[in-house]
Amino acid sequence: MNSPLLRAAGAALLVAFGIWAGIKVHSARIAASNPTVLAVPAGEASPPNPSDLASSVEDTIPVPKIPDRLPQFSLADSTGKPTAITSFGGKSLMINFWATWCAPCRSEIPLLEALNTEWAGRGMGVVGIAVDHRDKVLEFAQRFKIGYPLLIGEQDALDAAAAFGVGSPVFPFTVFTDRRGAVVALFIGELHRPQAELILSQVQALNEDRVDLPAARRAITQGLHSLQQKRPG
Repeated sequence: MNSPLLRAAGAALLVAFGIWAGIKVHSARIAASNPTVLAVPAGEASPPNPSDLASSVEDTIPVPKIPDRLPQFSLADSTGKPTAITSFGGKSLMINFWATWCAPCRSEIPLLEALNTEWAGRGMGVVGIAVDHRDKVLEFAQRFKIGYPLLIGEQDALDAAAAFGVGSPVFPFTVFTDRRGAVVALFIGELHRPQAELILSQVQALNEDRVDLPAARRAITQGLHSLQQKRPG
């Protein structure tokens, strides 16, 4: 996916994060700084066509209308069993939407593995949602030794992405929920440790009733903006 065409069109597709905090994403300023997000046409579980890369950020990545609570949907797990996302309830979730062909998605996997281990004792778990062909996902998961649970789908997985307000999916993106099933944040693009730990710290504060949901969302928005400002270049 590192073709000259992709690099040339990158400025039209770059978004650092999308966050629900009662305000719109500052996409105009962020768009020029994070080449770690790829768009896929709705209805297709495959790499984007060249024509898709020519779209503007506004046309390709609309501001998500993120739900307040975790939507109900079911997808096949790695054994083929239909599995409801609510079956992972009772703990905070990092729900990561990805595809095997997506380079930034692959780059995230070691971090997701580490966070799944480090935060397991604090009531948090990672669930990967692979929007791709099943045989490719299973081969990929085995090769990269993905240990956290995976749900797999094509159009049904795209429908799940749309339930989070991401109607024109961009990969990767990660949804963070608290233990009550409230959607706390939605991060679009490749997740890095500083952003993940910032969001998870606020999720933990929510779980411990040290802050309320609006305050946590504001803190996340402000923190992500501060991290973005500190990035070199």
